[in-house]
Amino acid sequence: MFALLPFRRSGSKLLAPSPNRWDWALLPFVLLVLSALAFGAAQMGHPFVLGQPTPISLDPLELPYYLLRTVLRMFTALACSLVFSFAFAALAAKYRAAEKVLVPMLDVLQSVPILGFQAIAIAPFIALFPGRMLGVECAAIFAIFTSQAWNMAFSLYQSIKTVPPELNEAARLFRLSSWQRFWRLELPFAMPGLLWNMMMSMSGGWFFLVAAEAISVAGQDIKLPGIGSYIAVAIEQENGHAIAWAIAAMLAGILLYDQLFFRPLLAWADKFRFEETQGETAQSSWLLDWVHRSSVVRGVSDRFWSALRSTLGWFPARPVAPAPVARNTSTIDWERVWDVVLALGLAAVATYLVVYVHSVVGWGEAARVVGLGFITLVRVLLLIGLASLVWVPVSVWIGLRPRYAQRVQAVAQFLAAFPVNLLFPLVVYVLVTWNLNPNIWLSPLMVFGTQWYILFNVVAGASTLPTELRLAADNLGLKGWLKWKRVYLPAVFPSFVTGAITASGGSWNASIVAEYVSWGKTSLVADGLGSYIKQMTEAGDFHRIALGIGVMCVFVMLLNRFFWRRLYTLAEDRSR
Repeated sequence: MFALLPFRRSGSKLLAPSPNRWDWALLPFVLLVLSALAFGAAQMGHPFVLGQPTPISLDPLELPYYLLRTVLRMFTALACSLVFSFAFAALAAKYRAAEKVLVPMLDVLQSVPILGFQAIAIAPFIALFPGRMLGVECAAIFAIFTSQAWNMAFSLYQSIKTVPPELNEAARLFRLSSWQRFWRLELPFAMPGLLWNMMMSMSGGWFFLVAAEAISVAGQDIKLPGIGSYIAVAIEQENGHAIAWAIAAMLAGILLYDQLFFRPLLAWADKFRFEETQGETAQSSWLLDWVHRSSVVRGVSDRFWSALRSTLGWFPARPVAPAPVARNTSTIDWERVWDVVLALGLAAVATYLVVYVHSVVGWGEAARVVGLGFITLVRVLLLIGLASLVWVPVSVWIGLRPRYAQRVQAVAQFLAAFPVNLLFPLVVYVLVTWNLNPNIWLSPLMVFGTQWYILFNVVAGASTLPTELRLAADNLGLKGWLKWKRVYLPAVFPSFVTGAITASGGSWNASIVAEYVSWGKTSLVADGLGSYIKQMTEAGDFHRIALGIGVMCVFVMLLNRFFWRRLYTLAEDRSR
């Protein structure tokens, strides 16, 4: 609860508290942030003519400006992803009919590569803002959104589904409505894991940044001012010095938003931990300490939350009486009717796909693409398995030690954000010099940016392990493998499944970048579905792009339905 503000009284009026030294210390920072946001937003409205190239300079002095434009796009996409996650998780977790549609739909969406979204969205956004840069900016933001939203939505959905039964029982006793339950119980319970996935989403945006800012569809080459376009031009010109400057700019940007955004949020969200004692897991943030000491900021915060509560009625003083239960006199089984409607819809889609393949691309081409899909499937499963063996123990160790978690937080964000494109010079040199097989040695690039989904989710799960449970395990003398088997692994299993699902979907997307590597005029191609989609995108063959994306969606949906979802159900049962 917010502390009472030191209001000054003048006659019969209450005046706002006077600024203290912490307010004056925060003032330059606030003005700098607002000025940068205003300047970056103003640049988005510049004129734009399709077909006219936008010059991208490799001068290092341009990097601060490019970094500002990139970070602004990524935070805009992050805000949209957060709103999407709230809506998706609330509907999918509370309504079974919606869950049957939304969860498979999210499987499809996360399996559609960013190039597929761009091919569909770039023209409508440009038409929406003709002659303005804002249309292309919206297309880039939408592309970044597609690399951020899915794991956040899965994380929030998983957290709501695994709320401890005692908390649900308390919500029923207090007669909370669905709206109140979401804001007062489910969202606070999910907050630690959601914040770690927000960090992973930012890193995922960096990973696909080149594809988002350097748009190449159907012969159109559009480059927006940003770090992604800077990297794309550096790769085209084989400029190693520019690559090094881009890495330095990325590191500076990640450190800045880690200290100024995510670190304060993690420290603030520590109060939502589900335990009776705080233990030794408290996060700290120098910026949050400054804000707490600022009288003006605290006054504005108190008034904002007070106005929000009274306007939306989230926290009424009296509990809402339960609505009378209506007797169901209908003999129609609406759930079964809904299942029939979904089955008919799937049958219609399947019929359309069969007709499309038969009349447009041919069965021979479809069979070849399915074979390429199996090759990529083997790579995905093998790499996710190896990454899990490495990162689950490491993540649990980090999550149980918050001091180390804070130290590795920025490092993990940087490694997760490191675009695989920056490794192309080294990869091409090594494979060409030693004459290595691209089908084998390009494969690790697929998991380079997606293994961190497992790390971030398991760290979040381990960091929310109640201190009293850990103390109970110590008192019972649990050690070694027995302690991992009985305490740690069951505790982080739901978080691991969430991370593995998103890592699997991300690996399918990353195959487009990893199976087709180029540095200057040298290209290395591995057999697989990702390289097929990449080549068809560059050729502008939309029919085969649709075929490749459709096959990828089918593979991801079947993998999720018959493998990951069964683990997900097991995680729900074990958590309860």
